[in-house]
Amino acid sequence: MTAGSPAAGDEEKGGLRSALGGLTTRGRSFLAAGVAAAVCAVVLGQSDLLRVGLLLAVLPLICVAVLYRTRYRVAGSRRLMPSRVPAGSEARVHLRLDNVSRLPTGLLMLQDHVPYVLGPRPRFVLDRVEPGGRREVSYRVRSDLRGRYPLGPLQLRLNDPFGMCELTRSFSSSDTLTVIPRTEPLPPVRLSGDATGYGDGRQRTLALAGDDDVIPRTYRHGDDLRRVHWRSTARYGELMVRREEQPQRARCTVLLDTRRAAYRGAGPDSAFEWAVSGAASALVHMLERGFSVRLLTDTGTSVPGDGGDGLAGSPQESAESAGLMLDALAVVDHSDGGAGLSRAYDVLRGGGEGLLVAFFGDMDEEQAAVAARMRQRSGSAVAFVLDSGLWMANGAVDDAVEARLRGLREAGWTVVPAGPGAALPELWRQAARERAGSAPAGTTGLSGGWT
Repeated sequence: MTAGSPAAGDEEKGGLRSALGGLTTRGRSFLAAGVAAAVCAVVLGQSDLLRVGLLLAVLPLICVAVLYRTRYRVAGSRRLMPSRVPAGSEARVHLRLDNVSRLPTGLLMLQDHVPYVLGPRPRFVLDRVEPGGRREVSYRVRSDLRGRYPLGPLQLRLNDPFGMCELTRSFSSSDTLTVIPRTEPLPPVRLSGDATGYGDGRQRTLALAGDDDVIPRTYRHGDDLRRVHWRSTARYGELMVRREEQPQRARCTVLLDTRRAAYRGAGPDSAFEWAVSGAASALVHMLERGFSVRLLTDTGTSVPGDGGDGLAGSPQESAESAGLMLDALAVVDHSDGGAGLSRAYDVLRGGGEGLLVAFFGDMDEEQAAVAARMRQRSGSAVAFVLDSGLWMANGAVDDAVEARLRGLREAGWTVVPAGPGAALPELWRQAARERAGSAPAGTTGLSGGWT
């Protein structure tokens, strides 16, 4: 960025008017006092007063001209560490200013545009930057609300030594801070009847295939000669080997109910934010256990990708997919709920969905019936159900809500009610106990659950 560089023609006149608009209160006071003194001197015929008035009027104009004609060539950059943080955590922003001109700068004030949610707008005063010099400053940002927040553009304010004029120049670049939901570490309990990750009990496609179904590939240096497929070698005239057996990963779908009618209240401690944080914790936990995970909302939106199977096998892909899903949860908002849970029901595949972990809000009888049918489209299903009225009033669950919970249990769901102050790790253990049959259905015995 070049601060204070002059333009030509009409642009120069416009820039000069902009520079005159940069007069500070001190500069405007000097100019007004000088003009008033000059008028009085002319009326009274006082030549000495006229000289004083001209001096007072000309000084701020000279400062404007000098500051406007001064060419400071400076380069600014911003580095955000990290660019993705959980709600309530801090990120540090590093600003760097390089003087790439042959002249030293004067007094500079550096200011970065920051949304008010992240804290006060940072300002830094740089006294003098020598030719080829560099200055680095940093500040912290923090938000209790998830979302994506723009940082920038960076502004540079130029001041003359007398404080008569102040010009502002802006850099064009900006960055984005992503505040993701808080996640909690969950205990490594077993919620699915299928083996997790690459464990025993998972189907292996090639293990069930006959000799005629094997798809060979060309021999590579280092391949085990015991894997040579002689029939294909004779057919293609080159050495062919059987492909390595590819284990299938256990699958998990995390369903988040975002219907506006399902939640009441707002803010970091609301029922909806608890559900979003719970979904984030569940998908991160299942990824760490080696599951292929996808995020699904009541609108039918699936991350990663509509109808996607989640992740492939490498840790890098797991990290990338986790980032995609957490970024989606960072900006997820209430849906209008016009279609209810039916769109999510249509997305779920029949029979082979694997583990389904759902976070539901309030449900009427119709939506409870749709949720009950989802159980038929998954291998096993766990539902954390929130009654937002309970979160608002801290009261008791009415008979209608209890009837819907019983309907979900009868359909095969493992149902865990979540009340105000509920700790998801404890509810996670409770779900495992209820699935294993060690705890009676419909009881919690935990702080934050329904009784």
